[in-house]
Amino acid sequence: MNAMFEDRRLTARQAELLDALVKLVLAQGFSRFTLDDVAAELNCSKRTLYALAHSKEQLATTAVRHFFRGATDQVETAIAGTRSPARRVIRYLEAVAEALLPASLAFRADVATFAPTREIYEANTAAAAQRVRRLIDEGTRVGAFRNVKTDFVAEVITATMRRIGSGDVQRSTGLSDAEAYTELARLVVAAVRRMPNLP
Repeated sequence: MNAMFEDRRLTARQAELLDALVKLVLAQGFSRFTLDDVAAELNCSKRTLYALAHSKEQLATTAVRHFFRGATDQVETAIAGTRSPARRVIRYLEAVAEALLPASLAFRADVATFAPTREIYEANTAAAAQRVRRLIDEGTRVGAFRNVKTDFVAEVITATMRRIGSGDVQRSTGLSDAEAYTELARLVVAAVRRMPNLP
């Protein structure tokens, strides 16, 4: 973790550059870029970049972390006004798909092959699965869902989200990420929804 970036507030210019950096790496990945390339793409000096991170690797990690923080906020905002327990689960996973739409194949491949960014991705995937688990628990408490093994459900969601993020689901089914997340949401809700003839 880049302590220098984490421990202080960014100037307006640095915040602007960080947002531009995130857009750049989402569109093109980061493995092929040098710091000189990034500086040229962002129309800034290398010295300005060093205020965000001291190396290309730290810069990539900072950008990926910033992206996932923004994605988390975006997803939570998307479900804030939703009251139906089933709709909250579905909307949450749909919002995850929407937040990940800007992520190109190059970005996902680079995140997967660089250990620090892969750890960020894994942590966010696990956190998203746990968030769905809490949504299911909330629905169970109000009687909308039946009692299920939520630990197992969270494991299934985590494994599926990893396969979606790696591109495996798209390769094996032809579904886009958005379509896959929608199907996952429907599957989860169908599995936990209370039905009169089920125990």
